[in-house]
This record gives sequence, C-alpha cells and structure tokens, in this order.
Amino acid sequence: MLERFFPQRYYSSTLSIDFADYYKIGYRGILFDIDNTLAPHNGDPSEQVIEMFEELKKMGFKVCLISNNSEARVQRFNQIVHVKYISMAWKPSRKNYRRAMKEIGTDTTNTLFIGDQIFTDIWGANRAGLFSILVEPIQKKEELQIFLKRFPERIILNRYRKYRINKKIVS
Repeated sequence: MLERFFPQRYYSSTLSIDFADYYKIGYRGILFDIDNTLAPHNGDPSEQVIEMFEELKKMGFKVCLISNNSEARVQRFNQIVHVKYISMAWKPSRKNYRRAMKEIGTDTTNTLFIGDQIFTDIWGANRAGLFSILVEPIQKKEELQIFLKRFPERIILNRYRKYRINKKIVS
C-alpha cells in the first residue's frame, strides 16, 4: 500500500542527478517542483541551478516547472531560468502533470518528475504515471504544514529503503 508513495529514485540533491544518463535511456522531458527542490522556499535559483538548466537545454531536454505556489512566485523564479511553468498546480492532482507534459511535448514514457515532498510531488507524479525522483529538501526550516508532513514521510522513506534493499534495486 505504501508503494504508491515510493519514488523510482532518491537523490541527496537535484544537482547530484546525472541527467545525461537519463537522456541516454530516452528521457526527453523534466518536470520540476521549485521550492526546496531547486531553491529554498520562496528563494531564487543558485548559480549552480541556473547552469544546470542551461545544460539541460543544451542536452535537448524540454523542461517545465510545476508548483503549488502562486503565479507571482513561480513567474519570478522563471524569469531567471526561462522554461515553461504551471503555478497553482494542485499537486497531487494528475491534471497539471499531464498539462505540463502537453506543454513541453512529452508523455509518461519519456518524462521525469523531480520534487522534495512525498505526499504532493511524488504521489502526484506516480498517479500521473511519471518516473518520479525524490530529492532531499534544500532547507530544513519549513512552513508548519510542510514540517508536519515530514514525520510520516520519514516512515515511508524507511520503508522505501527496506523495499529497495529487499528487491536489490540500485540507483
């Protein structure tokens, strides 16, 4: 039952992902959550993140930001990285994951989703049929409603780790 919340992969940071490997095996689209995935909550992207976006574009990836945050926040972030975006996405609803794929011209067979929260980002991506990647949050201090969700997330992550060991799955 908890498997529906499991990501396909788990990384310490978005910047630690080898996107070239995913491109080699056929992925062409990436959907990113923003807050605590690419930048601290309500923060701007770092130089490393800006460079990562440039590299992704050079590789040939189509990219879309998909955030539950406001239009103003997502637009401000996007003025720096210049990709498609969807704000007020209502994750974990499938609707805007599908809309994002349509925007960038990909589908569930060739699109990655990357986020930091299990109950919104990963569950929504899994429900939409995407390859889901969970990353550790950038910032430890979070809004109360997110902070409270981190406790049950730890239980799921512990089960996820045991599941991967039992199934002998390697990243």
